[in-house]
Amino acid sequence: MKKNLLSGIALATLMTGLSPLAFAQNIAIVNGKPVPKTRVEALSQQVMRSGRQITPEVEQQIKDEVIAREIFIQEAQRQGLDTSEDFKTQMELARQTILIRDLFTNYQKANVVTDEEVKAEYDKFAAANSSKEYKARHILVEKEDEAKAIIAQLKKGGKFDEIAKKSSKDPGSGAKGGDLDWAPAGNYVNEFSTALTQLTKGKMTETPVKSQFGYHVIRLDDTRDAKLPTLESVKPQVQQQLQQQKLAKYQNDLRSKAKVE
Repeated sequence: MKKNLLSGIALATLMTGLSPLAFAQNIAIVNGKPVPKTRVEALSQQVMRSGRQITPEVEQQIKDEVIAREIFIQEAQRQGLDTSEDFKTQMELARQTILIRDLFTNYQKANVVTDEEVKAEYDKFAAANSSKEYKARHILVEKEDEAKAIIAQLKKGGKFDEIAKKSSKDPGSGAKGGDLDWAPAGNYVNEFSTALTQLTKGKMTETPVKSQFGYHVIRLDDTRDAKLPTLESVKPQVQQQLQQQKLAKYQNDLRSKAKVE
C-alpha cells in the first residue's frame, strides 16, 4: 500500500513538472492529442502574406481555427478518410503544388530584376514608341464604289462627321463622326497605317484604302509627338513583366533539359 502511494505521488509530481512545458509548446490538448503552436504560427504567416494584420482578435480567431481543424481531422481519421485512395491522390497533388511553388519562389528570390534591367527594358520601349501620334477620322464601307462616292461628296463640301455617322460601318467610331482619337500609326492595320502616315494635316485620302475590314476614307486632323509614361510610373509593371519572362525562361530551360520518354 505504501509503495503504491509513493508511485502515485511520483507520477503526479512528474505530470505536474511536464504540464507547463506541454502547454508552452501547445495551444491545446484535444481528446488527449496536443495541438502544437507551430500550426498557429504557420497559419498566421499565411494570413500575413495575404496582407492582413495580426491583431489580438485575429490571433484568437486563428487559434480557434487551428483547434477546430484538429477536431475535424480527428473525426475524419476516425472514419478512415485519410486512408482512402482519393485522399492520397489529393495529398500528392497538394505536395506537388507546394514544392513547385517553393521552387519558383526560390528562383525569383535568387534572380531578382535589377534597376538596370528595368531601365534597359523601358529604353527599348521608348525607342519603339517615340514616333508620332495621329488624330484621324475614317469612314468604313463595304464596297469600293461606296467609298469613291463618299470621297466625291466630301470634295463637294460634304461634312465628314455627318457622313461618317450616316454611312460608316465601324461601330466604334461611326457614332462619333469617324473620330479615332489619338493613336500611333502602329495601332492600325498596315494598309490603314501606310495611308495615314502619308497624309498631311487636314487632308484626306484621294482614293479608297482597302483593308481586311472593307474600304476606308481617311482624314488626318492633327499630329503630335508621342507622350510616353515616365520610368517611375511604369516601373512596377516593367518589373513584373521581366520577372514573368525570367520565370518562363527558367521553366522552359528545365523542360528542354529533362529527358522525357
